[in-house]
Amino acid sequence: MSVLEVKDLKKSFGKTEVLKGVSFTLDEGEVLSIIGSSGSGKTTILRCINQLEIPNSGYISVGGEVFFDGSAGKENAKERRMKQRLVGLVFQDFHLFPQYNVHDNLTLAAKLLAKEREDFKENKKQIYAEIEAKAEELLKKVGLSEKKESYPCQLSGGQKQRVSIARALMLEPKVLFFDEPTSALDPELTGEILKVIKSLADENMTMVIVTHEMSFAKAVSTKVIFMDDGVIAEEGTPEEVFDNPKSERTKAFISKFED
Repeated sequence: MSVLEVKDLKKSFGKTEVLKGVSFTLDEGEVLSIIGSSGSGKTTILRCINQLEIPNSGYISVGGEVFFDGSAGKENAKERRMKQRLVGLVFQDFHLFPQYNVHDNLTLAAKLLAKEREDFKENKKQIYAEIEAKAEELLKKVGLSEKKESYPCQLSGGQKQRVSIARALMLEPKVLFFDEPTSALDPELTGEILKVIKSLADENMTMVIVTHEMSFAKAVSTKVIFMDDGVIAEEGTPEEVFDNPKSERTKAFISKFED
């Protein structure tokens, strides 16, 4: 069974049709890079899967749980939150809470969700201890253990994005999504983030990455989708899409990044 399944996904904003019937699947441990020009629908795919936007029609499942089946409003808020634990999203502009330090940015959502557990009252101390241990482990993974008491305003852009990645991993998502994770960073800091993402790929984390970093997409991905005007114009392995593209639109797009 695929970890992520998207079928005939359509989304319009007013009269503008942004997604015109997008379908793809992703198996456990695969890394999908979505490339394409601005406005082609890349970010809208992520936002629909993560339930930040409601599609007009289509089907989405994550980890065997149906996220969307062509209709909305059938779930209560608690059910929706539990499903959203299956996905993690790292934004291009970090979205950290400025009033909380690094440690609290990581643990806040996990502690709020823990209160909905049936065994929370009797096991509160143990549950919170597990959350604290998980936060320590993830900060170590992204190389920021010494920054846990720091606030976002005290961090570099690269450090903020690494905190965002650690926060997304706190709830142990089935699929981790990245929306242009390096677009707000200079080249030196971009290297920091790409190194973290590469390490997650080496650990078989299932990921979907919207990116303009073509060399990175080619190196880290197992599958690549080229979006053009709301549809998948080409899909295949990095070698197929980057080295032997079939679509003329894909060829024209990739040629812009060649030396």
